[in-house]
Amino acid sequence: MKRLLPATLLAAGLALAPLAQAATLLNASYDVMRDFYKDYNAAFQKHWQAEGGQPLQINMSHGGSSKQARAVIEGLPADVITMNMATDINALAEHGGLVPKDWATLLPDNSAPFTSATVFIVRKGNPKGLKDWPDLLKEGVRVIVPNPKTSGNGRYTYLSAWGYVLEKGGDEKAAKEFVGKLFKQVPVLDTGGRAATTTFIQNRIGDVLITFENEAEMIAREFGRGNFEVVYPSVTAVAELPVAVVDKVVDKQGTRKEAEAYLKYLWSDEGQRIAANNYLRPRNPAILAEFADRFPQVSFLNVVKTFGEWPLIQRTHFKEGGVFDQIYAVQ
Repeated sequence: MKRLLPATLLAAGLALAPLAQAATLLNASYDVMRDFYKDYNAAFQKHWQAEGGQPLQINMSHGGSSKQARAVIEGLPADVITMNMATDINALAEHGGLVPKDWATLLPDNSAPFTSATVFIVRKGNPKGLKDWPDLLKEGVRVIVPNPKTSGNGRYTYLSAWGYVLEKGGDEKAAKEFVGKLFKQVPVLDTGGRAATTTFIQNRIGDVLITFENEAEMIAREFGRGNFEVVYPSVTAVAELPVAVVDKVVDKQGTRKEAEAYLKYLWSDEGQRIAANNYLRPRNPAILAEFADRFPQVSFLNVVKTFGEWPLIQRTHFKEGGVFDQIYAVQ
């Protein structure tokens, strides 16, 4: 027995070891969500274990939204994908069936737990007097915005500017001309929103950075609040920020339960308050009202009503040879 007991205990220890090992989730997300998910992941892990779940490790991958979608399509084993535009999750359905075609119906609010607005970040004192979209076309104004073909941030900028012209009574031809002129003001096209922020804030290139309003708060936290100002243009496309479980990955790795719970908790009161604290507009109207002081009322442009469904938008404007390529190639 003296020899058997240690062996038995050793075998029991080996049997129990996998039970104690933390499960792992990988969240493939876009550039400007680093701060939010840093806060949210810690809160979810605490909630998950309080509900009786096993220890859970959550890893993050960040980059330009379309670049991230391509990485998942090409094999990045993300359990969940949290994007800023439906086209990037649609791509996973179209290429390899990584998510179902009806993914947007599987969670509330078209699977988008919060929204955001497009804003202008200008230098302290707004020396160029940039207040609305036409001001960005003034001679000598340099505009920093990420590439619409690799960044949802860039696509929302493009669509907001196009929608501004339509809202003011212009036609499609006028909108195309306006957006073409806007991108002539762009000295460099970064691949994602965080890279564009680095270009503007750290490299001090450009007179205005166009980005999501929650990125303004990140800049304030990291670089100080006195170095820039936030300007809300008269028209901004409402950015609905969707999420989805990557079915083929979770089924292979046995993480569906954890992945589904992780995304569903985004709609909890705690998840919605963490969103608001990171300057993401919560879907819960009561929580949005709690934080009304940090979310100015803006004229939101409904993207689908204005431009059609996202697959049409993608084919028309952002595919190879689409409208963006046409206006950018002639510069």
